[in-house]
Amino acid sequence: MLMAMAFDEIEFRHLRALMAVAEEGSFIGAADLLGFSQAAISQQIAGLESAVGQRLFDRPGGPRPVTLTPAGRLLLKHAGAVANRMATAEQEMTDLASGTAGRLTIGTYQSVSVQLLPALVREMRDAAPDLGIHLVEHDYNNELVEDLLAGEIDVAFLTGPYEDSRLAISELGVDPFVVVLPTGGPLAQLHRGKTFPTRELLGVPMVGQHQGGDQSTIDKALRTTGVTPDDVFRSNDNGAVQGMVRAGMGPAIMPLLAVDTSDPGIAVRSLDPPLEPRTILIAVPAGTTPMPAASRFMRIAKTECRKRLARAAR
Repeated sequence: MLMAMAFDEIEFRHLRALMAVAEEGSFIGAADLLGFSQAAISQQIAGLESAVGQRLFDRPGGPRPVTLTPAGRLLLKHAGAVANRMATAEQEMTDLASGTAGRLTIGTYQSVSVQLLPALVREMRDAAPDLGIHLVEHDYNNELVEDLLAGEIDVAFLTGPYEDSRLAISELGVDPFVVVLPTGGPLAQLHRGKTFPTRELLGVPMVGQHQGGDQSTIDKALRTTGVTPDDVFRSNDNGAVQGMVRAGMGPAIMPLLAVDTSDPGIAVRSLDPPLEPRTILIAVPAGTTPMPAASRFMRIAKTECRKRLARAAR
């Protein structure tokens, strides 16, 4: 007659005892291996046999080793698989806690992707070579926030000022708006200093981006100074905007972080009076525990972003 089985009563300590007795061939050897008393090992095996409803060891007595029954051999195979999974889980939990393995998905936008993110990714890979890093780029904050709250990304860069009670937001630095001029053009020749009078843009054909995001902020700020933007070309590609400036289509107002300041075909000037700058933000969902890898990345981002913005401003 089959005995009733209660597998839900099995604990990992029971399986460890099974594997130890099978390896050592005795209860006392298993006790030495695991650091328990022989009585404790006997109790664990008895509990396991009660749970599965079958004897797991033949016990010949005397000096002869105990041997596995057919039921014991079957259960040992599964115990080994469980032990391997537990070892894998332990390693993955250790990696997760250290932020050195697993997968990290970062939300970003164009200027951060070009100017900041490569250095951050390189430093993160140096610190955590086994971490899988994936990037998702959007043009606007609302798209990044939507992905962040849906759990599709772990951490996101945003442009500020920006507030959302659903997010834990940290400011990385201030990114001023600058005017970008063709090097050989009359405006660059006329204003060779570090500043450019904002009013000089009145009536000047300009290059800009499509409405939304930074461009809406720029246009609104220009109107407060009496300048109505007259854009002859619009693109959300920073490289295309800068290329059209270089070609003489007109000046552009861009966040400093979006400008390739090493380009000899353009001149970069601060605006006077300045437009209210944007801020570079990084965010995770509020009220949740971020992945350790995300926390590590945010620490790296804060340090590197401040360095990069300080260098660009010089």
